[in-house]
Amino acid sequence: MQPPLVSVEIKINGLIRTQTIEPRTTLIDFLRDHLGLTGTHAGCEHGVCGACSVLLDGDPVRSCCMFAVQANGMSVTTVEGLAPQRGCLSKIQDAFCETHALQCGYCTPGMLIACHALVDKTPQPDEAQIRDAIGGNLCRCTGYQQIVDAVKLATTPGYQIKEASATATRKMAKTVIPGDSND
Repeated sequence: MQPPLVSVEIKINGLIRTQTIEPRTTLIDFLRDHLGLTGTHAGCEHGVCGACSVLLDGDPVRSCCMFAVQANGMSVTTVEGLAPQRGCLSKIQDAFCETHALQCGYCTPGMLIACHALVDKTPQPDEAQIRDAIGGNLCRCTGYQQIVDAVKLATTPGYQIKEASATATRKMAKTVIPGDSND
């Protein structure tokens, strides 16, 4: 016997999305399987690694540990929604490319979510605040220093994305803005 279906209405990356789903559908499965937003990665599926992080009303949450119905009526931002417009990079995404803060790319979406949440609340964080913000996200490749450097660079007063830099890093941006087809 199929469980009863429920309707959810969630603002995702600025667009209101209404779907009928099983109540047991996790937020990550809703994003990836129902909406095709595959930038949010399913890692441990136990809330430990942080790869599945999204912003829920501006705060980072583990999308593998919550049901989509829990986000009903709320706003969710995925890694695809961090850039100011499609085909562009946010300052933090650009700085990740500039400082080589991404390698295999698996942790990158969750790291970007954590960094954006921090910078939204603390526009010029110090190193301890950055390390605290990313402390719940696991990365096996970078050793974290490049990620810290990226946030420092992105929050440096006057930091601007250079057009040449934006063009040169567009190929790498597939990791930073998964699902974007505007090359």
